[in-house]
Amino acid sequence: LNLVYVPALSVDKMFVKAAVDSLGKTGTVTVTARFYNPSKVGNADLNFKLLDPNGKVVFKSGKRLTSLSGDLEISSIAIKKPVLWTTEKPVQYTLAYEVISSGGNFKSEEKVGFRNINFVEKGPFKLNGKRLLLRGTHRHEDHAGLGAAMTEDLIRKEMVMMKDMGVNFIRLGHYQQSRIVLNLCDSLGILVWEEIPWCRGGLGGDVYKNQARTMLKNMIEQHYNHPSIIIWGLGNENDWPGDFPEFDKEKIRTFMKELNDTSHKLDPSRYTAIRRCDFCSDIVDVYSPSIWAGWYRGAYTDYKQVSIDEFKKVKRFLHVEWGGDSHALRHSENPDKALSKIKTGGSADERAGDASLYGGAARISKDGDWSESYITNLIDWHLKEQETMPWLSGTAYWPFKDFSTPVRPDNPVPYMNQKGVVERDLTKKEAYYVFQSYWTNKPMVHIYGHTWPIRWGDAGEEKMVKVYSNCSEAEIFLNGKSFGTKKRNSQDYPAAGLRWNLPFVNGGNVVKVVAKNGNEIVTDEIKFIYQTEKWGKPSTMELKKVSEVGGIATLEVKLFDDKGVQCLDAVNWINFGLTGDGKLIDNLGTSSGSRKVQAYNGRAIISADLKSGKSVVSVKSDGLPTVFVNL
Repeated sequence: LNLVYVPALSVDKMFVKAAVDSLGKTGTVTVTARFYNPSKVGNADLNFKLLDPNGKVVFKSGKRLTSLSGDLEISSIAIKKPVLWTTEKPVQYTLAYEVISSGGNFKSEEKVGFRNINFVEKGPFKLNGKRLLLRGTHRHEDHAGLGAAMTEDLIRKEMVMMKDMGVNFIRLGHYQQSRIVLNLCDSLGILVWEEIPWCRGGLGGDVYKNQARTMLKNMIEQHYNHPSIIIWGLGNENDWPGDFPEFDKEKIRTFMKELNDTSHKLDPSRYTAIRRCDFCSDIVDVYSPSIWAGWYRGAYTDYKQVSIDEFKKVKRFLHVEWGGDSHALRHSENPDKALSKIKTGGSADERAGDASLYGGAARISKDGDWSESYITNLIDWHLKEQETMPWLSGTAYWPFKDFSTPVRPDNPVPYMNQKGVVERDLTKKEAYYVFQSYWTNKPMVHIYGHTWPIRWGDAGEEKMVKVYSNCSEAEIFLNGKSFGTKKRNSQDYPAAGLRWNLPFVNGGNVVKVVAKNGNEIVTDEIKFIYQTEKWGKPSTMELKKVSEVGGIATLEVKLFDDKGVQCLDAVNWINFGLTGDGKLIDNLGTSSGSRKVQAYNGRAIISADLKSGKSVVSVKSDGLPTVFVNL
């Protein structure tokens, strides 16, 4: 509930700090209370007990309170060898309490976890004394058809999908998020960087700064008890001028120091951090520079050296925001082609104008094909390298899910940031499985190309098939014939050595993989057509209804040249329309749920709710004859 009724005396904030040494031998629970007391009740009794993760009472006490103003120190409880909270076993203790007064009784409880966190100076991150590589992502509160109005069930589904991908760390960008999210992070074992929305633009006036102060205080006090939180974020890209008439570095530094001091005063047990503001990197505890190797600058093979260079500049290094956009359902036989245009060996930071699809130096974000094929290669390389960087505290891919934004009108799905590993409706892209193959232990295997219905090339040409798996070995079959077994080696790029060059036959093909991890076996299979016919420029379109279930019709448009050969690399803009009783299922911000969308491999898909009536669906694309289909 967001609106609650309380008695005349109740607890406004119950601050519960569970501390433990790095060896886990001695734990302490410190309890501090702040009361809501509009009726000025004079005194009260507070009864409380601490329960371990199994529900056993490990401490019980009561206290008579004769002063109910300010922050009151209630108790300090010593716990020998507490059960530790970890990302694998995120167990929590419960502090249950009751306030008894003339104003009525008030009951509640708080969850806490014992864990010891340490960002080693010039070194990795340690949880409970042991190195833990932070394998992270980001989250925006946004979803297809809902915007920011996500339901609790959808939030839970999204967070579980992250955990299933192997995530143990998340940066909540760029604003305080619901306690539902934090509770899930506590229970799933996902460490958190939570931040206030001082994002870009430099620094505003007094109203702006007072709002930032208030938001930082509220965020820390409201989420103080969550064991998952390890970082309070103070800002993002504060070196990016433009939102205010004045851009003064010294004023930004002064205010950053104030926020940093405030955070440490309110909560000395957690670290502070910012991302991308080099002239403030010395102020906070942990710093993340801008590194977009293979997207906004440089090639993805620059990633490791650039990270080493940036690591040397700061006291504690953590790399958040990396990756690139991918247009779901678009695939490529030569995804790295644009890398030949890219200047390598330098920096990999994002600069003003790099997000534009026009102008400036050659960069993959502008000159690449935005295929799922390219982004899986980029991610694969980064994850391979991260396994050989023992000094690395961790990284966070940007973001987990595609999200809406007003500053991306020209993207293949307009007004969408398409850097997610899942689409805006949580449909998994191929990239999801690359992460899973590096970050998870439960045996999995995935052949690249489940959404690639037609591959192309010359007759007799061998084509690469990549398999992403965390198993020790895998055997591949093409049309029932084995093409051998390979061992997984994370440093054998791409696909950790699980790749085969196979001779597809013209027409239908079936590829199957059998992966083994000891006695455990997992399999995967894809079917596709191999096209050897060459094509020219698109000259016609064909629109068909490909399925209908429960009154929902799925339609697909394909682009062909003047000889009737499908143009498998066509990226024309497609504009769907509908006249009649039905309604297009559009404006979802997904590749198959958008009225306007760039074609992927010479096709595009949309669905329509027929509403038990008659409709005509149209497709318009500049330079091509408009096509229609009756429903």
